[in-house]
Amino acid sequence: MDVAINVKQQKHFVLVHGACHGAWCWYKLKPLLESAGQRVTAIDLSAAGINPKRLDEVYTLEDYSLPLLELMASIPPAEKVVLVGHSYGGFNLALAMENYPEKISIAIFVTAYMPDILHPRSYPLEQDLELAKLLVRPTLHLLEDLAKEKPFSAEKYGSVKRAYIVCKEDKVLTSDFQHSLIENIEVTEVKEIKDADHMVMLSKPQELCQNLLDIAEKCT
Repeated sequence: MDVAINVKQQKHFVLVHGACHGAWCWYKLKPLLESAGQRVTAIDLSAAGINPKRLDEVYTLEDYSLPLLELMASIPPAEKVVLVGHSYGGFNLALAMENYPEKISIAIFVTAYMPDILHPRSYPLEQDLELAKLLVRPTLHLLEDLAKEKPFSAEKYGSVKRAYIVCKEDKVLTSDFQHSLIENIEVTEVKEIKDADHMVMLSKPQELCQNLLDIAEKCT
């Protein structure tokens, strides 16, 4: 299936994986975006994929997000990226938005946890505690770290445009749960992929790619 090239100019997409995964999980999506003329960077977070850091060196969301934060720091001041985060990667996106709002044209949450600006950072995880236990396990005590931090700020995190892609057949983050996250904070654009499961980048890569391109064209 060919992807329509309908983005007016090249964007830089930064792909952030979820818990237990790595940059490898984007292997179907990355070439599709690149064939549509886009620049794509898929990263391994700390102690994930082929990143050499050990699990016992990861204690905070900042530790876990370090490769993403370093990448954001290296982005030239005049450049903006399109951040894409899957599942637990929504927390990494939020931290990057909090630290580098001026370098992000839009953040796209793909069936991902999306914090708001009122509740503690751990709030989305606390709504599904059993899943939270599974997700924090490979990254040590991140639930506790998130719970002690103040909410993400309206001035920084809240100032970045957000879009959300709902995966209707997700059995990990249900459609109702995804919509509850959307209701908690303003979102510029919401897309739905009807037959997509949690690993949408593997099961529906063409549809995901087209949605990302559409959002990037419309909202940046």
